[in-house]
Amino acid sequence: MKIALITNSRIPSLTANSIQAMKVAQALMQLNHEVKMFAPKETEIPNKQLLITHYGLKLAPEIQFLPSIKNLKRLDFIFHSQNAAKKFGADLIYTWLPQSAVLGLWSGYPVVLEMHADNSGLLGAWWMKQFWKSKGKKLMTVTTSALKNALETSTKLKLNNEAVLIAPNGVELERYVNLPNPSEARNQLNLKQGLTVGFTGHIYKGRGADLLFELAKQMPNVNFLWVGGTPELVEYWRNKLHEADIKNVTMTGFVKHDVIHLYQAASDILLMPYSSSISASSGQDIAEVINPMKMFEYMASGRAIISADLPSIREVLNEGNCVFVEVGNWESVIGNWKVEIEKLLADESLRGKLGSQARRDVEKFSWVKREERILLIQK
Repeated sequence: MKIALITNSRIPSLTANSIQAMKVAQALMQLNHEVKMFAPKETEIPNKQLLITHYGLKLAPEIQFLPSIKNLKRLDFIFHSQNAAKKFGADLIYTWLPQSAVLGLWSGYPVVLEMHADNSGLLGAWWMKQFWKSKGKKLMTVTTSALKNALETSTKLKLNNEAVLIAPNGVELERYVNLPNPSEARNQLNLKQGLTVGFTGHIYKGRGADLLFELAKQMPNVNFLWVGGTPELVEYWRNKLHEADIKNVTMTGFVKHDVIHLYQAASDILLMPYSSSISASSGQDIAEVINPMKMFEYMASGRAIISADLPSIREVLNEGNCVFVEVGNWESVIGNWKVEIEKLLADESLRGKLGSQARRDVEKFSWVKREERILLIQK
């Protein structure tokens, strides 16, 4: 098929929605579909090799960057992308924008709409209602059942189960084949040797930066590895670590996506220290519905995982492949996190058992299998 991918993500960028869109594009190409992506023109247009390197891809789609005026709430982009998809000769509109999904249906296209968060405001709910009222071949994917429930609440609609697919995010399993053990990975990356507790990903509000800082402070004999973050936030936390004379933390800042798996492999334990309120890059609180890509990467790395106990996380993880810690502000839960980290660091056998089970459980979550399911049901 000719598939038109319509995204409002800024490309290239460090945001999760940008990464997710590119992984979806690659998976569709791996399934031998002809893919063209349409995105807002907000930065200097990147070449294909830059995209491959930045996102850690083997295949990068052709991207057409289209005008987008922020004050128009991207409505100009919505119409430009619809016209561009028509010129491309698309057989399917695949989008993360309810507005594009609705226009696609009105124009007679089959449509896949991916939702990763609840509607934003009354206008967002209105567009979602138009999607469900419009005739045509359509499928909506949600990353968690919690998100489906949230969308039903915000739209006051009972969503048609036959047209909704719970499709969690995925992982490129091929990157995680024959990983080195933690010590060998640390050696390859020139990291300090010794038991290491790792975290990879963004450090927006609610993602555990305060907790990580305090854990490092209270556990000076444990190495902490912190990978990712925007330059501004990385500088902020590096300054705080320096002021507090905390020397057991390695902060890498942004690293290319094609080496993330090595940093995860370099850790003996991987943390997901979420709080009860989590900010997305848009500022929206996504704690109720979160389905982080790093969760699947952590599982694929075969390392022991300790996670905040959020219901949406339990849609994928369980006590057989993860250790859970209650959610709360860092002052109230830090003692519990410290206890669980110390337990796991002292028990190599348990770390291995949890990591091995997670690696087995993640097999069904490859990006290619995900897109194969979506297109099969869409047909």
